[in-house]
Amino acid sequence: MTLDDRPLRAAVFAHLDALLSRNPTGVLRSADLNGFSWEGRQLRLVVQSGIWKPTGLEAALTIRTTYTRPDQIPPYADDIGEDGLVRYKYRGVDPNHSDNRALRQAMVSGLPLVYFVGVDSGTYVARYPVWLVAEDPTRLEFSLAVDEAQRSLDVVARDYVARLTMARLHQPLFRARVLRAYQDACAMCRLRHPELLDAAHILPDGHPRGDPVVPNGLSLCKIHHAVFDRNIIGVRPDLTLEVKPRVLEEIDGPMLRHGIQEMAGAVLTVPRERHSRPDPDRLAERYEEFRQAG
Repeated sequence: MTLDDRPLRAAVFAHLDALLSRNPTGVLRSADLNGFSWEGRQLRLVVQSGIWKPTGLEAALTIRTTYTRPDQIPPYADDIGEDGLVRYKYRGVDPNHSDNRALRQAMVSGLPLVYFVGVDSGTYVARYPVWLVAEDPTRLEFSLAVDEAQRSLDVVARDYVARLTMARLHQPLFRARVLRAYQDACAMCRLRHPELLDAAHILPDGHPRGDPVVPNGLSLCKIHHAVFDRNIIGVRPDLTLEVKPRVLEEIDGPMLRHGIQEMAGAVLTVPRERHSRPDPDRLAERYEEFRQAG
């Protein structure tokens, strides 16, 4: 049986659109992903091997990077290259493995794929469409464009490519992993509306240790994200919250009183899993910045 390729890909994208429209966190469960059907036939989108080519297709349709805890080493080192593009490793070391041939066919044909990146066990952030744009057999990897603009490398500056990768892939993934670790609640006020929550960096992008990883993140509602970024509220290394003295002296409405001033002396709520808790060294550095701020 030969599947009609492009309509199938469009149907997969529509399936993902529908799932995401009902989920403000952007995190999708494998059970929901694998509820996809095409022309009366149920087709799994996430498979154990990480590279999925349905029977009848020549080119891969979905790829996956499995979830790895922050304190563990990932089985495949999918990462960002110097050109700002994602690197996706071969399956194994044989360039002619059937899965690697399926990836190569998608690249040669310019076909869009879905990229699933693990947030936790059995849950993913989906980035689509993505395209395989180059192959490096010496490093056993393909280059992956996560935005249409990244496909024209001859006219796109490297720093722009890298910014697109952060915006399209790393930032949504960082948010999903941080909110998951904090059980979709603000670490300061416990607000549980995911659509009102952000993943705040303890140390910012561009800092040598400002990586988009859970130990460098806090799940904060938009108000507390803003006051944290502006050093109105600080977090001591012992997780106690401090409010700038000048702000404690202000008189305003209930948001200032209950949302900011009454946070003084409260304790940050952190994940149960030790490997997901805020990094004490990062907190200490950020707290010193808070102390020095006016």
